[in-house]
Amino acid sequence: MIIDSIQTVYSPDISSVPGSVAQLRECTAQIMNLAKKEEIAFFLVGHVTKEGTLAGPKVLEHMVDVVVYFEGEKNYSFRLLRGVKNRFGSTDEIGLMEMSGQGLLEVPDPSFVFINRTDNSCSGTAVAASFEGSRPLLIEIQALVAPSGPAYARRMTSGIDQNRLALILAVLEKRKSFKFSSSDVYLKVSGGVFLKDPSADLAIAAAIISSSHEQALPPDTVFTGEISLSGQIRSVPFLDLRLREVERMGYKTVIIPAGASRKPFASGLQLLEAASIDDFIELI
Repeated sequence: MIIDSIQTVYSPDISSVPGSVAQLRECTAQIMNLAKKEEIAFFLVGHVTKEGTLAGPKVLEHMVDVVVYFEGEKNYSFRLLRGVKNRFGSTDEIGLMEMSGQGLLEVPDPSFVFINRTDNSCSGTAVAASFEGSRPLLIEIQALVAPSGPAYARRMTSGIDQNRLALILAVLEKRKSFKFSSSDVYLKVSGGVFLKDPSADLAIAAAIISSSHEQALPPDTVFTGEISLSGQIRSVPFLDLRLREVERMGYKTVIIPAGASRKPFASGLQLLEAASIDDFIELI
């Protein structure tokens, strides 16, 4: 049984209005009892704001067995199914869907969605070997470094936390004497996805350096690695799965953290290791 939406369901035993926290708790409790007694699976659809304040559906997450978020930007046709709670299995699975004239369709090859292979001559573009849930994804990251003029330098991001950009810029300024205080820095993740994987730090730094020097990066190179505050490149999990996805997409070179523990990966990929920001800049 599918109930859309749970905010419209009410119990006459509760005096509060439909959609209130008391009504949601009581109705969900009765639905849970019915589900266990009659062995019926219930899907409760609730609508939340970014703060989770609309009619209090956040309070139901500890009561139900599975919580799945249906995320997406209105300007993009892609939607992401992300499991955040599952009492019967893993929450590492994600599903990428595309809205079409036939409804929602599965995207079988997500990496083709997030990268653009048509023009490789532009500076400020780098490809990150990211990981979403249990899927390795190649995601294109774009950076623009421009003079700020007399005003304060601006820092704007789309698809990534702005504090993360500030951290990477601070490391580059401290360790390699880059001067971004007089430059505006804009960062964008293609495809409308919000990138949380820390292994994208290396691709972000590469895109910023490329735009700052007005030099395009090698078109067949992918980056994966986390940047620490000391300027060291830290290892990332699931490196073997990332490398297989890179090889499948036709790239030839991967810059990875030095000494990263990984299973033997027999392939035609060229693996370049970087232990610090200094090594990384020399490689690119």
